[in-house]
Amino acid sequence: MTTHDQPSFAVYIPDAELEVEPLDPAQIVSGTPEVTGKVLWESADGKQLRGIWQITPGVVTDTEANELFVVVSGRATVAVEGGATLEIGPGDACVLREGDRTTWTVHETLRKAYHISL
Repeated sequence: MTTHDQPSFAVYIPDAELEVEPLDPAQIVSGTPEVTGKVLWESADGKQLRGIWQITPGVVTDTEANELFVVVSGRATVAVEGGATLEIGPGDACVLREGDRTTWTVHETLRKAYHISL
């Protein structure tokens, strides 16, 4: 993991090597989705994160943080409980609010670049 004091840098997101991130089995609704990711930058107080995240096809639930992300590849439908259903794919920017309860139906392995505020 990199930290707040790292100099400016660039990463080619499509080819970035990611690390396995355990997925809580209680979040899996169907399929066998696998999650990988990499934190590229973290603020000194740990409340801001920037990185890359990927999930393979399947259906999972989540409770979101305050997040802005851009989809690099793949497609998914994100249903926000009590709100919109978002169809997302390459080039789409998405904002999720802290506390949103979501159901992700991942149609094609999805990779995104994100900024999260905790």
